[in-house]
Amino acid sequence: MCSHQPSCPSSDNTAPHIVAAHPEQGWSLLCDGAIVFDDSGELLPDGRVVAPHRVPAGRLAIAA
Repeated sequence: MCSHQPSCPSSDNTAPHIVAAHPEQGWSLLCDGAIVFDDSGELLPDGRVVAPHRVPAGRLAIAA
C-alpha cells in the first residue's frame, strides 16, 4: 500500500504517516495499511490488534 521508496517500516515504528484522517470517527489510515484509533489502539494490516495504551486511574490528574 505504501508507495514510498524505500517502503516504510512496519507499524511497530513511528515512521509511517497518515494518508487518510477521520477525526470525526476517531481513526486514521497510515501509509503502511495500519489503522490507528484516537484511544491509541491499532489494527495492523495483517489483522493483529494492538490494545489501547491506558493510564491507570490512580495516575490521572484531578482538577481541584
